[in-house]
Amino acid sequence: MLNYIVRRILFMLPTVVGITFLVFLLLALSPGGIGAAVSASTGQQDASKAALLQAYLEDRYGLNDPVIVQYGRWLHRLSPVKFGTRDQLTPAGERLRSPKVIPEPLLVGWGESLGSRLKTSEELDAAAALIMGVDGIALDAVDSTDRQRAYRKIANDALTTRSRYLASKRSFESALVDYANAAGRQELLDAKGKIKLGVLAGEEPDAANGAWPGVVSAYSTMIDAYHGALAARVVLERAFAERAFPESGFNIVPGVVWVGLPDLGTAFSKSRPVTELIANALPVTLLLNLIAFPFIYLIAIPSGVLASARAGSWFDKLSGATYVALWSIPTVWAGVLAVGYLANQQYLGLFPVSGLHDRAADAWTFLPGTQADGSWAMGWLLDTLWHMVLPIACLVYGGFAVLSKQTRAAMLDNFNADYVRTAKAKGVARNDVVIHHVFRNSLLPLITMFVTVFPATLAGSVVIERIFSIPGMGSLILDAINQRDRELILANTFMIACVNLSALLLADILYAVADPRVSYE
Repeated sequence: MLNYIVRRILFMLPTVVGITFLVFLLLALSPGGIGAAVSASTGQQDASKAALLQAYLEDRYGLNDPVIVQYGRWLHRLSPVKFGTRDQLTPAGERLRSPKVIPEPLLVGWGESLGSRLKTSEELDAAAALIMGVDGIALDAVDSTDRQRAYRKIANDALTTRSRYLASKRSFESALVDYANAAGRQELLDAKGKIKLGVLAGEEPDAANGAWPGVVSAYSTMIDAYHGALAARVVLERAFAERAFPESGFNIVPGVVWVGLPDLGTAFSKSRPVTELIANALPVTLLLNLIAFPFIYLIAIPSGVLASARAGSWFDKLSGATYVALWSIPTVWAGVLAVGYLANQQYLGLFPVSGLHDRAADAWTFLPGTQADGSWAMGWLLDTLWHMVLPIACLVYGGFAVLSKQTRAAMLDNFNADYVRTAKAKGVARNDVVIHHVFRNSLLPLITMFVTVFPATLAGSVVIERIFSIPGMGSLILDAINQRDRELILANTFMIACVNLSALLLADILYAVADPRVSYE
């Protein structure tokens, strides 16, 4: 059994990689790419905001790199064994990494014709020293708060200068499009009307072109912005080397290999670490499901056992018809009716409309009693249970039919087995035959259904959480999909994939426990 478990765990690794890679490709290759909703919210007319957002996304996610490189970088962050310099952790839980390299500007080979050149490393060092001198930035300050404040300012300045470079890069591309149109060279443009840099780089520039002065001006602006971004990056690199924030993990080979906790990234749609978001939403979903699923099993399985033992009786027919009728009611409809009639103050008004707590619940005592202001209140615990009645009712009613019918069918198959007839012939009591013989041998399909509960427990119910405004995993995942928040979607995909595979492994182990005939040796 141990060898089988080890092999299954080893096979899980490529499976998880395959699942997350497919989701990663869907996000990266979708129209608009990562953060499309955030990009659209900046407005197409505001070039500065668009450039700032592009710089932010490129710095954080490396969107200017190939998809394979981006996915490899995500796996590197997820792995406990990491390479390069150690990350630094801010008090808010954000991870800071060494500044990324800024790629060279477009058509550098045209520099002489355009009258601009790239600065040498010595000139960039001098420009960086000038920036630090003018701003009065002291990276060697004794007070850690001052050092962290200085790093924040340097990082913001580097992001701003990089966004200026990206905006000037866009302007230069537009000037090249005008250059191609003025020359009547439509072959230099792609289907979206953008310039084909690979084709243009292999040609000599035409200074007689009417759009050439605009190209020269845009290129000069882009080169100046590029030099400013490089100088700001040099300053940021030096600030990072000063370690203003505490480092994460511990070194194995300093500067080469280190070990640290897996990093799920930061959700750009909420500007908070993904781990923190999941830690806030997961307990809510677990609370609902850990109450709902025992209700389903404690009602459906005993009724299925009783229906199979009394097949054809009035209880069998009535329970089957009732469960199927409940199963046929859509969850959306049931939730809307519950809110509209049971919770609406214009009708019954018996339950809260939304959320898991009353607005004043944080100031109440845990149990019912007199509060600090002298008034009586039901307490935090009863208020929470009261808010959960309708969501849990909508979660449980649909599961009765499937589980009860599965239990009944599995047991009816075993009632006709030879070993049951033998047990009856020996005079074994009917209850013992039903429980110890038939029910035990009917557990395998029930185990299969039971282990599929775990992924649903973590994923949450999007419909129920949306209807009742519950901040659980379902709502979190739906918001991430709407915003195309890569880090949040990938973290949830990774977590649910791991739980799914672990549940399947657990099912195999439970098969062997329930049925001695099952062996993995």
